[in-house]
Amino acid sequence: MKTLREIACGNTVKVTKLSGEGPVRRRIMDMGITKGVDVFVRKVAPLGDPVEVTVRGYELSLRKADAEMILVE
Repeated sequence: MKTLREIACGNTVKVTKLSGEGPVRRRIMDMGITKGVDVFVRKVAPLGDPVEVTVRGYELSLRKADAEMILVE
């Protein structure tokens, strides 16, 4: 299984699981990233931080550490 951080630009993936716990996991879920939702990777900054994604029709920037907690297929 891959993390969102490993996905290349222009790909759409489905969230299978959120690792992480407590407030960090809650914050990711509050942004609309939940199990089963489709995530489109728009841009990855040159050093990999941040990752820009489109989720549920709006755009988000995620830190590398947060993207690593999102498992996708």
